[in-house]
Amino acid sequence: MKRRDFIYMAGAGAGLLASPIPILGNTIHTKELLNPGLAVAQKKVLADVALNTARGLGATYADARIGRYLNQYVFTREAKVQNTVSTESFGIGIRVLAQGTWGFASTNDVSPDGIKKATELAVSIAKANAKIQTEEVILAPEKGHGEISWRTPIEVNAMEVPVSDKVEMLLEANARAMENGANYINSGLFQVNEQKYLATSEGSYIDQDIHRIWPLINVTCINKQTGKFKNRQGLGAPMGMGYEYLIPDASEEVQGAGGVTLYRNRYNLIEDAKAAALQAKEMLDAPSIEPGKYDLVLEPNHLGLTIHESVGHPLELDRVLGYEANYAGTSFATLDKWKAGNFNYGNELVNLVADKTQTGSLGAVAYDDEGVKCKKWDLVRNGILVNYQAIRDQVHMIDQNESHGCCYSQSWNDVQFQRMPNVSLEPGTEEYSINDMIKDVEKGVYLVGRGSYSIDQQRYNFQFGGTLSYEIENGKIKGMINDAAYQSNTQEFWNSCAKICDQRDYRMFGSFFDGKGQPSQVSAVSHGCSTSRFNGINVINTGRNI
Repeated sequence: MKRRDFIYMAGAGAGLLASPIPILGNTIHTKELLNPGLAVAQKKVLADVALNTARGLGATYADARIGRYLNQYVFTREAKVQNTVSTESFGIGIRVLAQGTWGFASTNDVSPDGIKKATELAVSIAKANAKIQTEEVILAPEKGHGEISWRTPIEVNAMEVPVSDKVEMLLEANARAMENGANYINSGLFQVNEQKYLATSEGSYIDQDIHRIWPLINVTCINKQTGKFKNRQGLGAPMGMGYEYLIPDASEEVQGAGGVTLYRNRYNLIEDAKAAALQAKEMLDAPSIEPGKYDLVLEPNHLGLTIHESVGHPLELDRVLGYEANYAGTSFATLDKWKAGNFNYGNELVNLVADKTQTGSLGAVAYDDEGVKCKKWDLVRNGILVNYQAIRDQVHMIDQNESHGCCYSQSWNDVQFQRMPNVSLEPGTEEYSINDMIKDVEKGVYLVGRGSYSIDQQRYNFQFGGTLSYEIENGKIKGMINDAAYQSNTQEFWNSCAKICDQRDYRMFGSFFDGKGQPSQVSAVSHGCSTSRFNGINVINTGRNI
């Protein structure tokens, strides 16, 4: 294997290893992905074994999660298929509250005897924890919701589309890139189906069928005279949708500045691969940016990552309280700032919301993994910090008595805990387009897509780059530039927000593999916004002489 292939496949493999399936999953034939699995009535009977066993052993609360997790991955390079993988994982996780402390156990033996043994272990773990834990767990009240069924509102189940059709699409995208000047192209398709059944001792029996999809490309162009090369990644976001996301629809295309075609609820992979080759070639001859102060115009597929790092993570309550300090760090947005009621996270234009119900988002579900109905709530309103992200055993710490509904586990084999919901910036309320915004900039940089980034352990000081960068001069796109990245801190950045495009420009960025916790788990999350302008930001040159 060539070094370039190794790097690409290792990166994809890192994502696969971080996902919930391959660790305990089995490689399966594609047709088995269409097996409906256990009927809901069977799941209820099995879950009740866990709940009844837990009650009999003195647990004051219990939940049982029966999960079937299906993944399919297809990888190609130029005219070749590199790999196709289909995996399945099936089991049950049981969490109990006994003597004021948590206990958890799981098993892939989803039989009455296997479930009973796992429940007994969970209760024994809780009672052992009670001997050393000094404070009892306080659960926010939650009513039982009865029997509920919910499914991601998809049009085409990606698992039902033949692998040959997916390979054909990826290879056609590769061919278009090569015809337009690419020297290399890798492309791939991730598809996920989580079939989750949750039963709680409070009377909830919730069956959810969750679908996600993520197409990706990486184009490389080389100047063989100089040895210089440039990469351009795809501009399609991972989405909580079915295969319809990859069926082109011109009405869902959004024209960005500089002739860049962007996408909302559809993604034209083949056209983006062609554009990627042309833009990567253009980057080879583009000048390097002059460092200085610029007004930044940030499109949603770029700004989504900045939201993720500077808003999503620092407002996780467990991180604020220091529970994540050993692994992921802490947060500058400490409780004293929230309690003051006037902490200026950004200026009055900035309204940031958490939302687990947003259609098409990666984090969209009806109920979280401890049976709380999902909702939308404010994190920052008119620039002021007003709330955090918290679950049932946390909200009493911020004087609230209702969970926010953002508890999640990556698989049946892992305990659920507080995870980031979709966190988004509300669009502007006045009619204002990306072209209007460009016209209002005298000296600026337009950044498209995700690039390299870094941020400190308190999620305060940071640096972000993009996939594509364009210089703006006197209200017009002057041309493509290289090596542009901006530096700021969270509070300064959000207070520099000068304008936000309206709802017509609203789109979502997403991540399949947001990591957190020890042992580490991943979750999928989206961040929506419209193109936004930030005035007077320090832009540096990241170019290197090798």
